[in-house]
Amino acid sequence: MSLNPFFLQGSRNEQFLVQDLINEQLKIYGIDIIYLPRKIFKTDDIIREIQSSKFDDSFSLEAYLNNYDGYAPDSDIMTKFGLRLKNEISLTISRERFEEFIVPFLEGISSGIRDGLITDYDFADLITRPKEGDLIYFPLGERLFEIKRVESEKPFYQLGSNYVYELSCELFEYENELIDTSIEELDNTVKEEGYITNLVLVSTATTATATATIATGAISEIFLNNDGSGYTSAPTVSITPAPVGGTNASAVAITTTKANVKSVLRIELTNAGAGYTVAPTISFSGGGGSGAAATCSIGGTLSSLQTVSITGSGVGYASAPTVNIIGSVGSGVTATVVAGITSTTVSSVRILKPGIGYTEAPTVQFSNFPTVGVGTFIYNEEIVGQTSRTTARVREFKTVISATPGVLPITSMRVSLNTGKFYVGETIVGSSSSASYTIKSYEDDSYENPYDVNEEIETEADNILDFTESNPFGEY
Repeated sequence: MSLNPFFLQGSRNEQFLVQDLINEQLKIYGIDIIYLPRKIFKTDDIIREIQSSKFDDSFSLEAYLNNYDGYAPDSDIMTKFGLRLKNEISLTISRERFEEFIVPFLEGISSGIRDGLITDYDFADLITRPKEGDLIYFPLGERLFEIKRVESEKPFYQLGSNYVYELSCELFEYENELIDTSIEELDNTVKEEGYITNLVLVSTATTATATATIATGAISEIFLNNDGSGYTSAPTVSITPAPVGGTNASAVAITTTKANVKSVLRIELTNAGAGYTVAPTISFSGGGGSGAAATCSIGGTLSSLQTVSITGSGVGYASAPTVNIIGSVGSGVTATVVAGITSTTVSSVRILKPGIGYTEAPTVQFSNFPTVGVGTFIYNEEIVGQTSRTTARVREFKTVISATPGVLPITSMRVSLNTGKFYVGETIVGSSSSASYTIKSYEDDSYENPYDVNEEIETEADNILDFTESNPFGEY
């Protein structure tokens, strides 16, 4: 019997029709998976064993789940090392969709320049099809599966061509690969896996410190009666001198702009003076404007805050810290001050209100900690030891705030994919966040495995045998 004369049994149009029908069925009956190509950037020169690889690209693709009735049977195995999960799935994907959607991207990164960096990943010979070792994120089970076998000729040459790939996948066993797809759901699947180093860190920044003095006959408060207008720069503030034996007060003007008009916002004292018997006169000059006017009151025989002197400018402030004046004022008024920073250090502390009624010099306390130079490490970013040049990837970063005022936070971090050993005392810096901390201590033998019971076995063994004896199994 001859073949049907109305079909050409392999023409391009017939093949296109079959491929389109398969694509449409996959979109109707399939599920969305995420395909992660493996990038191999270090192999053994002798046996070509993969030593380093990473997954930092992801592609959403439709696939048909062949074993719809569950994972393959007998996939949970009890071994001498504990329970081993060998769940398997079989997926069918469109050849056309893979070749048109994923292959062009892989061709662009298999060799060449990407993001300004020279790349040379060892998979150029297999970029035209899914390859063994690539990963599939299976959303129904929220698990990563590794492709173990790719069947490219099933069904076998219908109308002279192949239209699908059948992927046999096995539950992925993590072996310190870098997974950084920027998809949190994917990246977090290996957050607790692999060889993880626990670091205890201390901040490289320091808090600012300052001391205060008090005096009688000092300015206790300044009143801005008129903010003036038309200033192009801050005017100079002049305060009449104190009587003989006293201390002259000094201040600076802070300006602001409203409706394109610059005026005086407030007056900040750098020294509240001492020994005034009558309230001094305050005047303004320069700055290109006019109209600003202010008056003040003095504390008389009651002490006010006179000066605040910086004893330590601190390091690492991103914004001006809050400053608290702590001390007894009896029935008086507590002073308020404001800090200014230059770069990342505190450069000035000025008095807004000197207060009144102090019986002794108050304590100056900076209430918030520096942030620049400390910062927050980003999950999966690379950190670099500035002395050892060791690199690693951030898995978890925590900050523990001390209950003791003035004590910097103690932080801990878990990292993996170390290229060497860190040094205690060296500074580590995040490549993306620029966060910077000093290593106080660390341990690098913490292999995280939910089925690991080695420590429990060792503890029980120590309770049975005394290994401090020369021969714990006998009497000689």
